[in-house]
Amino acid sequence: MSRTALVIGIGAGDPGHVTLGAVDAMGEADAFFVLDKPSASSLTDARQAILARHAPDTPVILVPDPPRDRSAERGESRPDGAYAANVDAWHDARAQALAAAIAEHVPEGGRAGFLVWGDPSLYDSTLRVIERVGAVLPIAPKVIPGITSVQALTAAHAILLNRVGEPIHITTGRRLAGDGFSDGAGGNTVVMLDADCTFRRTARPTDHIYWGAYLGTPEEILIDGPVGEVGERIARTRAQARERHGWIMDIYLLRRPTA
Repeated sequence: MSRTALVIGIGAGDPGHVTLGAVDAMGEADAFFVLDKPSASSLTDARQAILARHAPDTPVILVPDPPRDRSAERGESRPDGAYAANVDAWHDARAQALAAAIAEHVPEGGRAGFLVWGDPSLYDSTLRVIERVGAVLPIAPKVIPGITSVQALTAAHAILLNRVGEPIHITTGRRLAGDGFSDGAGGNTVVMLDADCTFRRTARPTDHIYWGAYLGTPEEILIDGPVGEVGERIARTRAQARERHGWIMDIYLLRRPTA
């Protein structure tokens, strides 16, 4: 009998962003599984705090997160080559670790729970990993959507995501480095996973940036303004915050001024 993977979006960091649907789903799980990374222990602590509130009697299984070799992929600006190969191998290792843990702690026909930052369908690997778990252990995903980091960013800055009649482009720092920021990509470009602050090389000084890190948490940081005025401050602030916390999750919106 196939097991079920409850893939639950829990928002970008604010416990108040956990939906009623997410709370209901937490009550259905036989056990929750967390890929535990020592350098980001506060993320594990935050998940455990949410579960202590909404599913206090359900066991939480910490699975050591397999290391990812990033050395060969540095400098690539496209999602192929060494980058794609390393991510593929990393997802396989994660799937193998989770399959073993699920088989041990969840009975056939049972439900394994996963708490996902933001929304499971937007730049998150959990569903891809669960698909690979299914190749070893029969398991069917059930997704409970969550508040995305995009929504949290625009809410924190009290802005609309797009202007009237304009498109929205969502990409990564790696793709921004290769494709650039242009009018053709949309006057409103949301960028995720940008460890290099690529906007400093691809945006015009007059392009407006709305940047946020640790959204929805007590450590939230917000900066906005023309790239030429705040770009270097964002880069410095990001580096200092990552050094202080050991990890960082940030996102930004680039907006080209209207004529």
